[in-house]
Amino acid sequence: QVQLVESGGGLVQAGGSLRLSCAASGRTFSSYAMGWFRQAPGKEREFVAAIRWSGTTTYYADSVKGRFTMSRDNAKNTVYLQMNSLKPEDTAIYYCAINLKATYLRLGTEYNYWGQGAQVTVSS
Repeated sequence: QVQLVESGGGLVQAGGSLRLSCAASGRTFSSYAMGWFRQAPGKEREFVAAIRWSGTTTYYADSVKGRFTMSRDNAKNTVYLQMNSLKPEDTAIYYCAINLKATYLRLGTEYNYWGQGAQVTVSS
C-alpha cells in the first residue's frame, strides 16, 4: 500500500511563491517516477510536472515552464514543487502521484497512486 500526503498549499497573491511537498510511504520511493497534476474548478485534471527516479530529468507543462521547479529528496521520500511568479490561473487542487512504470509521464492515467490533494489559491 502506498500513501502520498501533500502539504504546503494555501492562499497567495499573484506574483508570489509557494512550495508544495509530497511525502511518500509504503514502497521503495526512490525507484519510481513522480508527477504533479492539478485540477481547477470545472476543468479537467492537467499535467504540471514530472521527475524521474534519479531526479536528474524533469518535465513541465508549457504553462508552468520557467516558473515551477520539481525536485525530489529520495532520502526523505519526498518530492517538491516550487512555484514562483504565481498567477490566478494557477489556482487549483494540486495532486502528486507515482508512476510505477515510468511511462508516458504526462498522462495521468499512467499513474498508479495519488495523494489527497492540496489547494492552491492565487488572488489577483
